[in-house]
Amino acid sequence: MLTLNFSEFPKLTTQRALLRGICAQDLESIHRLRCDEAVNIMVGRETPTNLSQSREFIAKIENLVERKESLYWVIALKEENSLIGTICCWNFDVQNEIVEIGYEMLPEFRGRGLMKEALKKVIEYTFDGLNAKLITAFPSGVNDRSVGLLEALGFQLEDKSYNNKHTNVTDMVTYTLKNRVEG
Repeated sequence: MLTLNFSEFPKLTTQRALLRGICAQDLESIHRLRCDEAVNIMVGRETPTNLSQSREFIAKIENLVERKESLYWVIALKEENSLIGTICCWNFDVQNEIVEIGYEMLPEFRGRGLMKEALKKVIEYTFDGLNAKLITAFPSGVNDRSVGLLEALGFQLEDKSYNNKHTNVTDMVTYTLKNRVEG
């Protein structure tokens, strides 16, 4: 059974990164991340026009996490603790034990293997900590880096849409990863 009764936000660590909850100090970095127009096209998101909209986004995320409707990690380098990217688990399908993941990274940190490192840890937590049977991801099919990352981590392209609630995503595809323990 999918377990969403964590009492504290799960802080995760990798060799080079700390995955922690979002906070007010992340405002400028989250704004920069959410203003990346190339990413916004790939995920069907409006580009914020001011810091106030990004502040509202942080409040929305904190509320979703508090209500256990999402886990949203800031990816930070251990030595700096400042936001370089984010990963989330959300769109929980408790009955079918499915969790969706999403992720993004500031351009200057892409291509260094940091997202792969962070995603491996979140996948491990999703299967072992949340007891998910299946993880879904819905990248744009034209986002070769994202698709390549998912495939490198063992995700399989699917025809079924599962728990997809996305709209406005160019050429969206469905990828899944099954919990090996579950078969």
